[in-house]
Amino acid sequence: MKKAYLFPGQGAQFVGMGKDLYDHNEETKFLFEQANEILGFRITDVMFGGTDEELKQTKVTQPAIFLHSVILAKALGKKFKPDMVAGHSLGEFSALVSAGALGYEDGLRLVATRANAMQKATEIQPSAMAAILGLDDFTVEDVCQRVSEVVVPANYNCPGQLVISGSVAGVDKACELLLEAGARRALKLNVGGAFHSPLMEAAKVELQDAIEAVQLSEPICPIYQNVDAKAYTDPDAIKHNLIEQLTGPVRWTQTILHMIEYGAHLFTEVGPGNVLQGLVKKVDRQAETAAAAL
Repeated sequence: MKKAYLFPGQGAQFVGMGKDLYDHNEETKFLFEQANEILGFRITDVMFGGTDEELKQTKVTQPAIFLHSVILAKALGKKFKPDMVAGHSLGEFSALVSAGALGYEDGLRLVATRANAMQKATEIQPSAMAAILGLDDFTVEDVCQRVSEVVVPANYNCPGQLVISGSVAGVDKACELLLEAGARRALKLNVGGAFHSPLMEAAKVELQDAIEAVQLSEPICPIYQNVDAKAYTDPDAIKHNLIEQLTGPVRWTQTILHMIEYGAHLFTEVGPGNVLQGLVKKVDRQAETAAAAL
C-alpha cells in the first residue's frame, strides 16, 4: 500500500493555527522564529492570536499555511515516509520542501514573493472566483469559452465541484449561464482575486525570476503537479510547472486519480484543516484518508 501526502492551499487557515507546533519543541519554535525574521514581521502573532480578517490577507495566509504544513512535516520526523506527494496550489511549495526538493528558507521566500505578487495582481483589475456545484467539467469548460469576458476553469477540486476564475463581469456572466445549464449552485468565493487565471500574468512574471534563481534538488519521491496532474522528479521540469501554475488550473481531481492509478491507497493531509481529505473521498470513496498527527 503506497502512501500519498497532501498539502493544503489557501482557505485552510484558522486563527490559532500552528500554536501547538510552536510549543512542541525547541526545533519547531526556532523554525517559526526564523520565519518571523525572514518575513520581516511576526507572522506567528497573526497565526496564533490575530483576527480572521488579518489572517485572510493573501500576503499572510499563504506563508502561514506553508509554515503550518512544512513544520508539521518536519516534526513528524521518521513518521513522514511518502511514496508520492502533491499540494493544492500554494500547497505545491509545501510539498516540495517536505519532499526535500526545496530548502525551508528558499521555500518561505518564494511563497512570500508569490503571495505579494498575487496580491498586487489583484489590485490591477477587479476580479473574482466562484465555485460551481453539480455540473460536469465539460459543461463548465464550454460555458467559460462562450463568455466574452475573461473567465476560465481554475480548480478541478472533485467531480461536480469546479472553481472558475476571471474578471468580475466574466465570472458573473458565467455563473448566470451555468445556473441556466443546470448547476446546483454558483457560489462567489471570498478571495482576493482571480487566482489560476490569465489575470495572474503579472504575478507569474514576477515569480518566474525568483523561481529560476533558486536551487532545486531531486525530491525523495515523485511530486504530482497541478498544471497537468503528472508525476515529476526532474528539478527543471518542476520549476517550469511551478511557474505555469499561477495562470494555469489546479487539476486536483486528475491528480488524485493518477495517484490512485499508481498505487496510492492512504492519503494523509499535512497542514491545517481537512478540506483535501474530503475532496479525496469525493473522487474515490474507497480511498483511505487521515490527518497528519504528531
